[in-house]
Amino acid sequence: MTLPSTMRAAVTVRHGGPIELRDVAVPRPGPAEVLVRVGAAGCNNTDLWTREGSYGTDERAGWLGPLDFPRIQGGDVAGTVVACGDADTTGIVGARVLVDPALYEDSGPDARPVDVLGSERDGGFAEYVVVPADRAHRVDDSPLSDVELASLPIAYGTALGMLERGGITGGHTVLVTGASGGVGLAAVQLAHARGARVVAVCSGDKSEAVRHAGASEIVDRRRGHVVADAAAAAPGGYDAVIDVVAGGTVAPGLGLLRSGGRWVVAGALDGWAVELDVRRIYLANLALVGSTMHTPRIFDLLVDLARRGEVRPVISATFDLDEVAEAQRQLAERRHVGKLVVVPARA
Repeated sequence: MTLPSTMRAAVTVRHGGPIELRDVAVPRPGPAEVLVRVGAAGCNNTDLWTREGSYGTDERAGWLGPLDFPRIQGGDVAGTVVACGDADTTGIVGARVLVDPALYEDSGPDARPVDVLGSERDGGFAEYVVVPADRAHRVDDSPLSDVELASLPIAYGTALGMLERGGITGGHTVLVTGASGGVGLAAVQLAHARGARVVAVCSGDKSEAVRHAGASEIVDRRRGHVVADAAAAAPGGYDAVIDVVAGGTVAPGLGLLRSGGRWVVAGALDGWAVELDVRRIYLANLALVGSTMHTPRIFDLLVDLARRGEVRPVISATFDLDEVAEAQRQLAERRHVGKLVVVPARA
């Protein structure tokens, strides 16, 4: 196919700055790279925090350090490969793909991300994006739409990583905090799909949607008694807590775990500073586990789920490229349940 010379892109110009819709050059793939026509690109909290520079401690920065601007954000991409950078990658042209947004520290199955699409590299809030060919996973026969596929990589990859690190299997009882958000709702769905009993913490007005996703019981966080209500919902205790909220719930919440249980944390929506008594950890053989994104092995598991359509993401709303700022505004307000997804419109 003949590629256009320019494309529309939603461009972030500086930390805390505006998002501008611009006509920019269509990127060209180099060796071992492919060009993907973006069918859909999911929105994540990481987009907000990266744009605001909230990951920095002494100064504004992205997740992995200072960012180069202007930057096209958008780490979640599903679409179609339309061009390749060398003869070795021609076989994937025309394929429908789900993109792993991460580059890794080494080639091992449990390697950690060191570079993320939409942060260290231009991402999917555009009509086209260049990605490494080995990070574009074929999903030609998936029953999921591009919008559904684009909801998976960061939120569902993070949630799946948390379940894996929590050792969650069928028959376990699991508490999920922040259960109406992207990662939290994904954790509810994925844990339920594994046969676990899920107790979910969310505001009461979102309980119906979270129950539909697979939660057996709802703890209404607005009551202000999360730990006590969670204890009442599972008198025998929890095998694991999947936590994206942290803050003041962590220290008292450790008592919810059974002996040998795991508290897996991947966010700090209620605050990052936690004071706790370490005796509660070692005397009960508990594990406090940090979990960031996914690994190659975990993303492969996610792709398999996508190909089979075993988990269908909940979609709250879709937006055009010129509405990315509005999508991020709604994301920050947290009034929705499910994923917000950008769909580049083209003739």
